[in-house]
Amino acid sequence: MPRPIQATIHPAALAGNLARARAAAPGASVWAVLKADGYGHGLLRAAAAFAAADGLALLEFDRAAMLRERYPTRRILMLEGPFDPADARQAMRERLDLAVHSAIQLDWIEAAAREAGKAPAPVWLKLDSGMHRLGFDAAGIEAARARLEAFADPVTVGLMSHFANADRPGGIEPALDRIHAVRQAHSGPCSFANSAAVLASPVAHGDWVRPGIMLYGGSPFDGRSAASLGLRAGMTLASELIAVRRIDAGESVGYGSTFTAPVSMRIGTVACGYADGYPRHASTGTPVMVGGIRTRLVGRVSMDMLCVDLEPVPHAGIGTPVELWGDRVPIDEVAGAAGTIGYELMCALAPRVPVRVAGPADDPGEG
Repeated sequence: MPRPIQATIHPAALAGNLARARAAAPGASVWAVLKADGYGHGLLRAAAAFAAADGLALLEFDRAAMLRERYPTRRILMLEGPFDPADARQAMRERLDLAVHSAIQLDWIEAAAREAGKAPAPVWLKLDSGMHRLGFDAAGIEAARARLEAFADPVTVGLMSHFANADRPGGIEPALDRIHAVRQAHSGPCSFANSAAVLASPVAHGDWVRPGIMLYGGSPFDGRSAASLGLRAGMTLASELIAVRRIDAGESVGYGSTFTAPVSMRIGTVACGYADGYPRHASTGTPVMVGGIRTRLVGRVSMDMLCVDLEPVPHAGIGTPVELWGDRVPIDEVAGAAGTIGYELMCALAPRVPVRVAGPADDPGEG
């Protein structure tokens, strides 16, 4: 028998989250962000679920080649642009939109265009609006635009940026001031809004929005649940109880004896651990659903197992189903208990965990 753990991907939920993003930014086109293997959901699974998106966005060129083979005519945006001259040549061949944040990338694009004898696909100049990771300053944007406008054939030149604090009240205002100063001289398309800005800052929507975490059912805001934002979990991680025992008051559970029973209590062991992608630092009290009843993690998560409190679930026994995260146990709650964010848990799902794709009959919210 296979080990009783499985991740289920819910295409209907992913598609519904995309519809939520479009409804929040009705005047904008939508790049569906697929980086990090579709946030751990699977690149091609996510791309299929986001069929209604206007374009797909990622940063890995080998993965872009897979998408281009599957979708010959879809727009594909490379979020960090080329990493070397070969990437620029690939972008020419496959007609990939390119974000550009440095002069050397323009060198590679110009060389690839000369070699191909044609202009590149749309180029999106990235403005550093305050995050200070990637991007040109205002003068650099103007110099880069001049270089692109020197092509014999017209090149569509877009302007993009990324917000450091879109999830905080008023957090985008300093960035918007920098963007506005550059945008006044820009006539091409613009793209600025991540998930938080899509949901909370219509002023930042521009021509194209770039939702990421919200498409997968995670909240971009501390203190606001995904469900309250109209989002549904795109992934469920589930397992079963593989052991049940009663321990006496004063007995401890797991490595390091970090949990000691205050009274006699039933404890269940679940076939899931940090080698499956469950966070090792999730603490006692982290929510877990056992047999349809919400209970809690107790003790330290080990490589292959974790333990749960079965006192609220008197009917639980070996084989009782367990939801680690999904529609009923929000991934953001689990992440918060481990001192991290839902993005990390999605992306950390281990290769050893079997993955299935839900159909309409068993997808949450269907029927």
